[in-house]
Amino acid sequence: MIELICDKAQSLKEFTENNCAQASFYWNRLLKDKEIKVNGKKVGADVTLQEGDVVRYYLTQKQEEKTAFYTVYEDENLLVVDKESGVNSEAVFAELYRKTGGRCAFIYRLDRNTRGLMAFALNEKTENALLSAFKEKRVEKRYHALCFGAFEKPSAVLTAYLKKDEKNALVKIYDKETAGAERIVTEYRVIESDEKTTKAELILHTGKTHQIRAHLAHIGNPIVGDMKYGDAAKNRAKNAARQCLVAKELAFEMSGELSYLNGKRFVSRFGI
Repeated sequence: MIELICDKAQSLKEFTENNCAQASFYWNRLLKDKEIKVNGKKVGADVTLQEGDVVRYYLTQKQEEKTAFYTVYEDENLLVVDKESGVNSEAVFAELYRKTGGRCAFIYRLDRNTRGLMAFALNEKTENALLSAFKEKRVEKRYHALCFGAFEKPSAVLTAYLKKDEKNALVKIYDKETAGAERIVTEYRVIESDEKTTKAELILHTGKTHQIRAHLAHIGNPIVGDMKYGDAAKNRAKNAARQCLVAKELAFEMSGELSYLNGKRFVSRFGI
């Protein structure tokens, strides 16, 4: 059994997805079997929680042991983990925050269905240093993606403009400057390709919401399994319901006390 206390008014589903990865994996089953209690009462549907509500998830041992992430590296300053697909980044952070007694700081997120590397700071000094490194583009993040179709060139640096559509939780890509749109730069290199799909390595020179997924779809090479920006018919034919995208490599260029991280390259266990 996992017991958590709600921190603000929200739906049970939202609370679960952002605070309990194991329960989010089995959300539908837990509701159907009424294996969730709110303030001691069983629930069989999503309900609205209030601050202070006590939520208990009655999971089997196998369900509790389902892995949401793997630890890749840890020292007194930095924690790097490998996140599974189907897990909200917020749920990973919530578990780490509980495990470290509140010493863990959230630096950036990955989309729910993107696997791969995430970094967390374990003290304020490292948090500030990492945030500065990201802002000053001293963090290298390489992604691997499986995309539909063949790329026009074996490698290229692509520039476009991204505009958020908050109402529909989407972003739109434009080739030319557009009011309200921000410039994005995405670099790719083809790793291997056949007649139908291409495996590519990608480097973000700007880090905007859904940048890789939307930019690749914009150039005609949507990621396999991307249900938001991808090709629905091709995804159905390939029986792919989660984007084939991995945050594959992570490296830092740090200074001062954290310069010992320079030269370290963290690599995800996940492939595509």
